[in-house]
Amino acid sequence: MAETKELKALATQVRRDILRMVHQVNSGHPGGSLGCTEFFVALYYEIMDLKDGFDMDGKGEDLFFLSNGHISPVWYSVLARRGYFPLEELGTFRKIDSRLQGHPTTHEGLPGVRVASGSLGQGMSVAIGAALAKKLNKDNHLVYSLHGDGELQEGQNWEAIMYAGSKGVDNLISTIDRNGQQIDGPTEEVMPLGDVSVKLEAFGWEVLELPEGNDLEAVLATLKEAKSRTGKGKPVAIVMDTVMGHGVDFMMHTHAWHGKAPNDEQLATALEQNPETLGDY
Repeated sequence: MAETKELKALATQVRRDILRMVHQVNSGHPGGSLGCTEFFVALYYEIMDLKDGFDMDGKGEDLFFLSNGHISPVWYSVLARRGYFPLEELGTFRKIDSRLQGHPTTHEGLPGVRVASGSLGQGMSVAIGAALAKKLNKDNHLVYSLHGDGELQEGQNWEAIMYAGSKGVDNLISTIDRNGQQIDGPTEEVMPLGDVSVKLEAFGWEVLELPEGNDLEAVLATLKEAKSRTGKGKPVAIVMDTVMGHGVDFMMHTHAWHGKAPNDEQLATALEQNPETLGDY
């Protein structure tokens, strides 16, 4: 178990990775990646039960599926720093023949990635299928997934949410990143989501609210609480409020940095706000 201070230092370094990866190719999605940094650090360093090595079956360990695949930079950074592949490979992000495509893929064989994602709305269905497979295999480990709030505008999500609730898929913990922003603007302007927690409860889910999704201690506590709610007949959802672009003042609270790379001057400013802690790749 890592100390909270160490995890916070890691989160700062992950933010540096995200910024540098997106800048080096002038392409990618920094906003949501920065907003979900604490979640990924908590999940991979404290919460999930993981085996040494990687295989696609994932038997005997917890699994994670990223549905909003455009925030791949944060996932790649955490996977690399967790030892799934060499840290230096982050320098190949979005380049030709790289295993680190803009949206995660499987044909290149990147350790840690079990399904291609980025076509929004599909990740919930995949996670449910994996959770059911674990039940069939009598594997008591859990399945985690992450989804964007704007992504919930895709109808397939609600078919899957209805299924999981009605079938008691209680080895699943799905987190909604409710940052209030999507590519075209604030979610409340594009298509208001209403009370997501009430909707999930109506579909038969156990729901936890996480109003401070960029507070590492709060994220850890809520994920641990979610684990304690599994195995009791209902899937578990965490509705997590984050700030898009968190940690970089000029990227925060706006959809403008959903899919935009910083220029040289902006990168320098952003890195000054996130001093190097564990070494750049």
